[in-house]
Amino acid sequence: MDFLTLFAVYVAVVLACIALVCKHSGRQQTPLGVLLGSVGKVVAPITPRWLQRFSQRTLHRLFHRRNNMFIYLHVLLEGAVYAEFTYEVFGFCREMDTTLTHLTVPYVLLVLQAVFFYLCARRDPGTVTKKKISGQLSLYPYDGRLFHPGVSCETCQLIKPARSKHCRVCDRCVQRFDHHCVWVNNCIGARNTRYFLLYLFSVCAMAGDMAVLTGDMLFHAVLRSGLLRASYVDEYGEQQPAGPLFVAQHLFLTFPRIVFMLGFLVFVFLLLAGYALFHFYLALVNQTSNEWYKSRGYTCQHCHPDATAERLRGPAPDHSKRNHYSRGLLRNLEEILFPPKPVQKKLS
Repeated sequence: MDFLTLFAVYVAVVLACIALVCKHSGRQQTPLGVLLGSVGKVVAPITPRWLQRFSQRTLHRLFHRRNNMFIYLHVLLEGAVYAEFTYEVFGFCREMDTTLTHLTVPYVLLVLQAVFFYLCARRDPGTVTKKKISGQLSLYPYDGRLFHPGVSCETCQLIKPARSKHCRVCDRCVQRFDHHCVWVNNCIGARNTRYFLLYLFSVCAMAGDMAVLTGDMLFHAVLRSGLLRASYVDEYGEQQPAGPLFVAQHLFLTFPRIVFMLGFLVFVFLLLAGYALFHFYLALVNQTSNEWYKSRGYTCQHCHPDATAERLRGPAPDHSKRNHYSRGLLRNLEEILFPPKPVQKKLS
């Protein structure tokens, strides 16, 4: 049963990493950042200069410049999962009399997810431009805490509307800026937040449905094999009934690719479900990720270097006024689904 112990350790490490990322996301000092910094100081003296420059350029290009690398990775992972599901699970499910209607649901969800992904990646998130600036300035009032009137963007040379932010990756100011998503290679803002939420929920539904079908297939495989009534001889020569650990080992050895795919689907579902619920909560209270972080005094280390981080952070956040732009649950959701458009003033 050694493989089960190793697998349990692997799952525990992955879940611990997810918990640390969720807990410390957006903070100046994180356990991972401190660890990487310490490792970097130890490794730097023995690492060739060319390799250091290459790794720095690569990481900067991946995370601080627009590129399609994560889109390609996204498509590759989806293709691998669906190829395995179609090649093995689909056939087993048909043999076990699973209805064709149930088996087509993942493919319908794949089409919906692809549509939302495309809209999220290609639609303008709400770029602040000279042509639209007058209308965008009137969309939201300044709260006097996170957003102040008369502040100009040093890069765009435009007055920053309330709830906007300059994205260093896309090099533009975005109306109702939420965050820059590397997976869609686009900012998430006023005009595409709805597609981002629908994309997250469609991926969760897709992973959940495929996991249920795969788990059902493995369950029926165990029932048909009679393993629940079987027994085995242990290392001491004694006969033991086949318990859950024996069944799990048998499934892992018999269907290794399917079991690995099921574990990956469960992992993706749990990770994205938590992320989707977080963004849905932000939609309900009419708050962006950028505002959520700022209201807690967090700043981006890339956007605000350490030398000026404390100055930019300002006074301690006032937690009693976090949801300044909330107008009630229904109106908040309406604003996400049907974002207000800048009104262009007619010249008389």
